[in-house]
Amino acid sequence: MLRKIVVTTLFTALLPLAAHAEALFSVEGAYARAVPPGQPNSAAFMSITNHGDRDHALVSASSSVADVTELHTHTMEDGMMKMRQVEKIDLPAGATVVLQPGGLHVMLIGLKEGFAPDTQAELTLRFDNGEELAVEAPVKRLRMKMMNHDNHGMSH
Repeated sequence: MLRKIVVTTLFTALLPLAAHAEALFSVEGAYARAVPPGQPNSAAFMSITNHGDRDHALVSASSSVADVTELHTHTMEDGMMKMRQVEKIDLPAGATVVLQPGGLHVMLIGLKEGFAPDTQAELTLRFDNGEELAVEAPVKRLRMKMMNHDNHGMSH
């Protein structure tokens, strides 16, 4: 009887650890950028960690807040920053990849009514191994950092 209780207690205690160990991907710090009324597109940003020992990739995303959801990046071409769709976002084994303004991001195209600050943008991320991860990203107003326009010690 005591043995059964010990085994049951150990199993119950280790179950949450096993469930956590099963999670191959995790997301931290997800948010979507609030946009002015009438602006049809926005983007979502986050950090995605691949906890596995094999490389994987984020291959698509979908969202209830947009008609179309695509994976995008920014590149510098001919001295100009350009945004383009990418087929996938590589997630190296044991690494965290940051989706951030000016870099990789999830593009939300054709925003639907209700996409506003202080709401949640629901996203579903799909990975190359068939796994899906549901993410709730708060819609946040972002303030642009003002450049410091003093003369930085330069004389005129």
